[in-house]
Amino acid sequence: MGSLARAYGRPLASVIAGIAVLWILILILVPLGAMVEQSLWWREAKGDVSLTIDRLYNDISLIELDRATETDPAKKAAFDQSIAEKQAEIATLEAQEKDPPKTYGLANFTRMSGLHFYIFVRTIFYALLVTALALIVCYPVAYVVALASGPRKAIILMVALIVPYAINELLRVYAWLMILDYRGVINGVLASMGFIDLDAREWIPFLENPSAVFLAMIYTYVLFMVFPMVNTLETLDRNQIEAARDLGASTLRIHRRVIIPHAKPGIAVGCIMTFMLSAGSYSVPAIMTRGQGGDWFSQLVYRQFYESNNWNMGSAYAVSLLVVCTAFILLMMRLFGVGLRDIAR
Repeated sequence: MGSLARAYGRPLASVIAGIAVLWILILILVPLGAMVEQSLWWREAKGDVSLTIDRLYNDISLIELDRATETDPAKKAAFDQSIAEKQAEIATLEAQEKDPPKTYGLANFTRMSGLHFYIFVRTIFYALLVTALALIVCYPVAYVVALASGPRKAIILMVALIVPYAINELLRVYAWLMILDYRGVINGVLASMGFIDLDAREWIPFLENPSAVFLAMIYTYVLFMVFPMVNTLETLDRNQIEAARDLGASTLRIHRRVIIPHAKPGIAVGCIMTFMLSAGSYSVPAIMTRGQGGDWFSQLVYRQFYESNNWNMGSAYAVSLLVVCTAFILLMMRLFGVGLRDIAR
């Protein structure tokens, strides 16, 4: 706040800080708090409520019969009081049956079925694999753009990376679907060369293999891995590379001892963004597998909310995924030895 006040003046700094606080509060903390609160309770009607209500109605009928034959006013008043008490109890039980009270606990998390837990673990593993593959693919690209090319060539490469992302994400995913589909481009080329017969349904089932999802995800989220590394590598003094080369260091050793240590913040940010986007992706696995390659955990979250209409369980699933993503962020910061300030730079 002090640096903002010195740079922009106290009034403008207060406005900027207020907007930031509102942004964090309205768009992050309030929705997150609501989701966490929703995940910690459930409504569960007791199975014997209906039987108790029926029994009370029968008791009222019997009391009314006894009252009808009773001549003593005092006993009639006692019968009336008993009927009123049972009617009040019935009203309370019917309200509970219609709108059961909230019960707080961790049951929404522990009720995850074995199949859903398997899908959860598999999704995390696949997201880790996508992140690792994206890092392997994108590191050379980031190196070439930031260090191994001149300014003009770097601009051309950056434009070549950015232009495809002017197209909507769904269209880019469907483009890969057209390439890998049963009667897609690759199978069509193989059929024209006589290797397979599409009429006999002898196509290669790319869409039934997780590799199709991995490929589409890497293509979809490549910029989120490349850009942080490019931004970090551009700050590296090239004289350090030349000095290491003059001292006889091999290319591999230069990368391992000079370039990669400097690029750690960018690698950490790229891995964090790619992992979180992959773990929470819905459209890519839904489109690329057509339901044939197994569900992604985000699809289960969607179904809990909008098909099962179980917002409590859906919130618990979403919070579980959020916890894993948060743990991954902390792991990357610890693994690469960077802090929030390093990542922000």
